Amino acid sequence: MANLFPFMLLILLAYSSVSECINSTNSGSITYKGLRCRKYSAVLTDFGGKGDGVTLNTQAFQKAIDKLSILAKHGGAQLIVPPGKWLTGSFNLTSFFTLYIHKDAVILGSPNESDWPLIAPLPSYGVGRDTPGPRFASLIFGTNLTDVIITGGNGTIDGQGKTWWTNFRGGKLKNTRPYLIEIMHSKNVQISNLVLVDSPSWNVHPIYCTNVIIEQLTIRAPIDSPNTDGINPDSCTNVRIVDNYIVSGDDCVSVKSGWDQYGIKYNKSSEHIIIRRLTCISPDSAAVALGSEMSGGIQDVRIEDTVAINTQSAIRIKTGLGRGGFVKNIFVKGMNLTTMKYVFWITGNYGSHPDNGFNPNAMPVIKGIHYGDVVAVNVTQTANLAGIPKGTFKDICLSNVHVELAKKPKKIQWNCTNVEGVSNNVTPQPCGMLAAKGPTKCDFPTKSLWIDGMMLKTCSIVLGPHNV
Repeated sequence: MANLFPFMLLILLAYSSVSECINSTNSGSITYKGLRCRKYSAVLTDFGGKGDGVTLNTQAFQKAIDKLSILAKHGGAQLIVPPGKWLTGSFNLTSFFTLYIHKDAVILGSPNESDWPLIAPLPSYGVGRDTPGPRFASLIFGTNLTDVIITGGNGTIDGQGKTWWTNFRGGKLKNTRPYLIEIMHSKNVQISNLVLVDSPSWNVHPIYCTNVIIEQLTIRAPIDSPNTDGINPDSCTNVRIVDNYIVSGDDCVSVKSGWDQYGIKYNKSSEHIIIRRLTCISPDSAAVALGSEMSGGIQDVRIEDTVAINTQSAIRIKTGLGRGGFVKNIFVKGMNLTTMKYVFWITGNYGSHPDNGFNPNAMPVIKGIHYGDVVAVNVTQTANLAGIPKGTFKDICLSNVHVELAKKPKKIQWNCTNVEGVSNNVTPQPCGMLAAKGPTKCDFPTKSLWIDGMMLKTCSIVLGPHNV
């Protein structure tokens, strides 16, 4: 093998173009922002790929990634998906690798179930979310990776989800639907500058990951499509979700950490998460949800500068008896909301258990929830806050909240049970459980998270005869 490697490297370099970190745009090159720049690059067509929208390219993707993986210790490599329509089933990424999708490229998810291998349910979920058994691997999948980037010039990944949605609604699926992108058990992950369309289910799902950056995504699905969540960090630490635009049939962003007894046993929280400058449209769900699967715990989530339009709620906490876990130290400031069913929504009676093995006495802990600087117009009900008897949700703070009601609002604007907190400068007047005088500004951390200071390098792809 020692003698074989130099030979393989020479073959790769024979058709690879050089990629380097630069400070300005060079003529004949494409630039992008990346956690790390790659020394070598290749193009999907070098491995037999055909961008005609008909040829299945699963083997071409996997062959390219497997070949390029030998460059991991030599500066890493990037695979360029050039202009065209690239039909494919699920494929696996490698470490020290960049998948770059050209602005005129579309990766099309195959509509055939046979092109999506089955994998085991997630250990923190115990069963599949759609069905008890296995689940389909995501279109772009990776596990146990270090330093992986999925980016582009706003190139498109189209899951062609309509068939999946129809079969799901009709009860025709025997296994849980795939996601567009799922990265597991990995560190130093970047997903950016892409357009994601019509995922079969969730769009972006980092799980059991550390140091994750998700930026500049446009995610679109019909507003009645089932479970097409935008971005779902799940049992992840140090996550930056910034400058994303999402139209969804479910929550635009949903922070999770495992399901009932399986999540309690796995015991990996989601923490140190930034969600900033999110724009969301989702008439039947939340701009940002915390849960409902939160049995490993969720803490230190910082949500800033949210714009939600025609969205069911702004920030929703979803939990119930049997979940266990906690949601604590949640900091929200700067929400601009238009046409909402609720501004504030906390659900303590959310059902949906994986099986009958959960502990009905596993009490979730909800405390330290801070909301500040909220402006909302055309709102049906300001708040629907339902804690759990003998498990009151505590330390809720509201400051500088101004809600303008719809023409036909709910008669009761603050529906509050089993919650405790304080408020200051809030209209309409809060319920008695939150009427105690609070600070002029609710807490928001002044010390930045480490992930917020992680700078992206400017990288280039020098165009050659194989990738122009």
